[in-house]
Amino acid sequence: MTPGQISAAADQLVLVEQTGQQCGLLSLAYPGMTLDDAYAVQAALVVRKIAEGARVIGWKIGLTSRAMQQALNITTPDSGVLLDDMLFQTGDTIPRGRFIQPRIEAEIAFVMQAPLSGKDVTRADVVAATDYVAPSLEILDTRVQRVDPSTGKARIIVDTVADNAANAGIVLGTERHSIDAHDLRRVGAILKRDGVVEETGLGAGVLDDPVTGIVWLVHRLADYGQGIAAGDIVLSGSFIRPVEAPVGTVFDADFGPFGRVDLKFS
Repeated sequence: MTPGQISAAADQLVLVEQTGQQCGLLSLAYPGMTLDDAYAVQAALVVRKIAEGARVIGWKIGLTSRAMQQALNITTPDSGVLLDDMLFQTGDTIPRGRFIQPRIEAEIAFVMQAPLSGKDVTRADVVAATDYVAPSLEILDTRVQRVDPSTGKARIIVDTVADNAANAGIVLGTERHSIDAHDLRRVGAILKRDGVVEETGLGAGVLDDPVTGIVWLVHRLADYGQGIAAGDIVLSGSFIRPVEAPVGTVFDADFGPFGRVDLKFS
């Protein structure tokens, strides 16, 4: 993609947020769009959000589970940027119209006490740099259409990455744990929607270890001269499939001894 095309795509995504009307697949509008192009669109989108007053508070990692990678025919996770207007707390109610087609995922959130950058970062480095871990939900949204109505073509990885990895919100639980207080591979969640169990999963669904997701993110950011900052929140990746969140639904994510997160959509 040319710089002009990257800028136009970012402008289109900003317009979607303002109007609530999804745009068509970027992969159709820009045939041959690469993953680097998609991250360039994402970066341009974030620049526009910052210019509007938003502040970066961290990162999200997506597509970490084998099932989701197979669904999109990819072999690598993706990442997006967390902004301060995306942050919610357990028990909050999401106002009607805030999102277009929200969905919910259960994740382990890492909050960092030291910066991390470079291709040589190891699992031990991530453990040492983590202040605490907490239960969380990610709110996904779909600013790019999931399926093109004319061709039936489904969105692909470049569409998702350009759309800030479909990130729209993060909901943190109140519990705070030292990273070594629990075996994160065995931390699980039971996600209920309106009192009905929709999904269950374990942390091991995230690349066999949620810490591995953080290592992957640091290495990917190094390709772009970036890194994780002290104080950043990092969503390590979902270990359940996304669950639709229509108007009026109530979510209860029970992480057992690790905590819980509750959320309502008005």
